[in-house]
Amino acid sequence: RVFVTRNTEYHTRKGICVGVRDRHTGDWVKSHLALSTRVSGGLRFHIGGGILPNPGEPTVGDSLLFEAAGRDLVTSTIVAIKRPPLDVAKSYPA
Repeated sequence: RVFVTRNTEYHTRKGICVGVRDRHTGDWVKSHLALSTRVSGGLRFHIGGGILPNPGEPTVGDSLLFEAAGRDLVTSTIVAIKRPPLDVAKSYPA
């Protein structure tokens, strides 16, 4: 599954981030905090300043939440969720 934000694609397999790609250049980001980290859920930010956690599968409109060795990562808002094309899945960095 690929979670698409404004600038980045987070490619996951069984809930673990296996690749992070810059949407503008198409390049894989080789040293990103999300790599090899489990998607913990989603967060939805409201205009009034509130934050609503979503411990289930993140949805469009949520921000992804990754918890990695004491360092949490919150992405920008998910704009799309899709399956990667086979050629892209085969190009995941090692």
